[in-house]
Amino acid sequence: MSTSFDFTTPDLVVPGAVGTPGQRIFFVQASEDGRTVSFKVEKQQVAALCEYLGGILTDLPPVGGEDLLETPTPVEPTELAWVVGRLAVAYEEADDRIVIVAEEFIAVDPDSDLDLDDPAALIEAGFDPATARVSLTRAQVAAFIAVGNDLVQAGRPLCRLCGRPMDPEGHLCPRLN
Repeated sequence: MSTSFDFTTPDLVVPGAVGTPGQRIFFVQASEDGRTVSFKVEKQQVAALCEYLGGILTDLPPVGGEDLLETPTPVEPTELAWVVGRLAVAYEEADDRIVIVAEEFIAVDPDSDLDLDDPAALIEAGFDPATARVSLTRAQVAAFIAVGNDLVQAGRPLCRLCGRPMDPEGHLCPRLN
């Protein structure tokens, strides 16, 4: 069983990636009170999370210049706590915080009739996914978005003909056949 985490006032929350484009491993890292934890995510999760968070920020008052953060840099993780499956985002108006809740990915036999949307059924079947709850300021969210968007854009260039990613060693474009 994996460990759950609750970062109520994190010092740092930032997406990162290790490896070369096309073979990168993406992660989200959170630090609070000297404890740093990294969670494996997919590139698409980073892109979707940044887009969604950007939409939330547009509905809130702008982050003031004095509240802006320097662009955070993640530390290369020595290990990943667990793989993120589901992500949820909420705004807590009372605290003026945006909360991200990540749930651990659970591998279930696709032929199983287990309802993955029923937490009680999952627990009864022996699956109890860990969660990570991270409460961010609007300035931390703006910094997260900036880093995440840069990471996603730093991938392999896309082929002008087919739109697929091109590897540094070449690309077999299906449009040239």
